[in-house]
Amino acid sequence: MNAGDDYRGLGWAHGALTVQRLGAMLAPVTFLLADGRQVAPMHIAPWSNEPGAEMLPGILRRLRGEWPCVPFGYSVPAEGWPESWVRVMGPPAPDEEVHGHSSNHDWTWRDSERGSLSLALAYPEASPVERVERTVRPDPSAPAIDIEFKVVVRRDCRLPIGLHPVFRLPFETGAATLELGGFDEGRTYPHDVEPGAALFARNKSFTDLASVPARAGGVTDASRLPLDADTEELLQIEGLDGTAALANHEDGYRVQLSWQKEHFPSLLLWYSNRGRKAAPWNRRHVAIGIEPICSPFGLGPATALAGNPIAQSGIATALEFSPEKPFVTRYRIEASTL
Repeated sequence: MNAGDDYRGLGWAHGALTVQRLGAMLAPVTFLLADGRQVAPMHIAPWSNEPGAEMLPGILRRLRGEWPCVPFGYSVPAEGWPESWVRVMGPPAPDEEVHGHSSNHDWTWRDSERGSLSLALAYPEASPVERVERTVRPDPSAPAIDIEFKVVVRRDCRLPIGLHPVFRLPFETGAATLELGGFDEGRTYPHDVEPGAALFARNKSFTDLASVPARAGGVTDASRLPLDADTEELLQIEGLDGTAALANHEDGYRVQLSWQKEHFPSLLLWYSNRGRKAAPWNRRHVAIGIEPICSPFGLGPATALAGNPIAQSGIATALEFSPEKPFVTRYRIEASTL
């Protein structure tokens, strides 16, 4: 397939979108709001078209927008973690890829209904996953996109999975607000996501996104974005109703994500706020990941399948898959005026 087929786009009365074969990532997206303004809420990494980008791992090469991850997460060294986590953390599998095979390879275009784009990806024969499929369909009557994701497996298995929407943030500190509604519990990451770039206290719980325990003591408001600090952080939220939104006050719009909470019982918030120094990040990456997951902080399959502290609390961190019944989930990204 030639390079010209690496991207396909759709336009409709309320916007335009592009999907790339690499990772089946969705972006850029332009929504036409009811007041006639055009807004582009999905993030595109600043290095996407820079020299040398093609040498990066698949997931980073043209990092953008939204895509599915099977299996979700990646293994990290257990050194310095709380004992309750260390005992369930193992080394990465030899074939482990960051956020799974689906995030790192070129998908294949499939025939699809008019007004939609569909792709599929076959997995290596050693994987319990046979293939994944994805269909992106704009809502003809609204500035919204409906997405269907399907997983077909070769044998019974349990896997952590996740969706990975990443949204653009305004330039001015605090000019956007994360709107989660009520939730049961939030958790801070039990270690450092990035050395020297921590903002939140380790391994703490909270019930208000505006009052997250801080590493320096006291609390910090994690709802107003972008953050003032140069940081790279993760928060895991439990007990949401299956919706979350980002209100961009600078640009005057709200973008809402809705998903099937029975498939994704947790929401992972990825605060990428100039915290990563190494190339290609170069302390310039500013975005928020709003990621429905069935996973423990994205710590990889071994930890997800073990009796990790989140699973022990009654929150599923891996889903059951069967070859007899393909897994299908649906979710939606929608924009509106503020």
